[in-house]
Amino acid sequence: MRWYGPKDPVSLADIRQAGATGIVTALHHIPNGEIWSREEIRLRKDKIEAAGLTWSVVESVPVHENIKTRSGDFKRYIKNYKTTIENLAAEGIHIICYNFMPILDWTRTKLAHPLPNGAKALRYEKKEVMAFELFILQRPGAEKEYSAEEFKMAKEFFDNAAADTLKRIQDNILKGLPGSEEGYTMEQFQKALDTYKGIGHKELANHLRLFLDEILPVAEKHGVKMAIHPDDPPFDIFGLPRVVSTAADMRRMMKDNSSPNNGFTFCTGSYGVRADNDLPAMVREFGENIHFIHLRATRRDEEGNFFEDNHLDGDVPMEAVIDEILQVQQKRKISIPMRPDHGHQMLDDIQKPIVNPGYTAIGRLKGLAEIRGVEAGLIYAKKLK
Repeated sequence: MRWYGPKDPVSLADIRQAGATGIVTALHHIPNGEIWSREEIRLRKDKIEAAGLTWSVVESVPVHENIKTRSGDFKRYIKNYKTTIENLAAEGIHIICYNFMPILDWTRTKLAHPLPNGAKALRYEKKEVMAFELFILQRPGAEKEYSAEEFKMAKEFFDNAAADTLKRIQDNILKGLPGSEEGYTMEQFQKALDTYKGIGHKELANHLRLFLDEILPVAEKHGVKMAIHPDDPPFDIFGLPRVVSTAADMRRMMKDNSSPNNGFTFCTGSYGVRADNDLPAMVREFGENIHFIHLRATRRDEEGNFFEDNHLDGDVPMEAVIDEILQVQQKRKISIPMRPDHGHQMLDDIQKPIVNPGYTAIGRLKGLAEIRGVEAGLIYAKKLK
């Protein structure tokens, strides 16, 4: 399970009691682009092992924005990234999850969307994103990217929204969600957007290729698997290109940088937001290069909204996905690290302040139990055949 370090209200003891054996964590206190020293890595690793767990995956070593735009001091940041890979490997950590999303990491507009059973979930609402972009941020040229109907819907929402609703949307988009490392003011956000002028899908995909050209030889030398996380949400947002959203993107990555150490964090929730992603087929096609797995279920609608559903519900065919993963593991003779993701806020956790939205203890415990149940059932069924 994911742990955000010593300040995480969900303790290592809590995680061990939930049935997890491995920890997914990162050194969030180190600024993006700077080297993770062996001493800092060892301190975190020792704390995890003292709790009877293992540090199995790094999530994430952030990719500095200058690397994504190939500007400023990007060469130094790539060099630092290589050193961090070497240091992690020297401390026995060989799987690195990362992403190549411009400026923002994962994005949601509601952090406590009420469900019919009283639990609360994360939600992305398109009209709220449009209202923010068009009428709060007022991004130049944004109106050209929406239809007349979408513009009207966003305007009606904005005109009738309460001030605290608009503040909630702005805060949730700009402040950075867990793992995103950075937050922005309105002015900083627009300046960051401006750095991507002239960078479209082709350019960003090429920048990713060039980054991997540099770091994969280091990863190969030290036995480190690089596992890129898909875009979340898996489509363009705020005029920024997204280049890790579909099976076609995954094929391009493997063609551009063919290496057994180049691969994917297979996040069913992110890929599942798109109806054109066939998740079981993607596991079959890319199974050799799936190095880490996030299992969660999103439910989308025709208006472009989605929310985090129960792990076995939503639009993700979870049983079929897990079945394909089990076959990949059997073929590769390995166990791929997996964690449940974005659990609901429920039971006693509803009374607690949301410190890391999506990462409360009980909702993830429920998700982990459901996933383990499906896995056990599928393994048992295969034995009966």
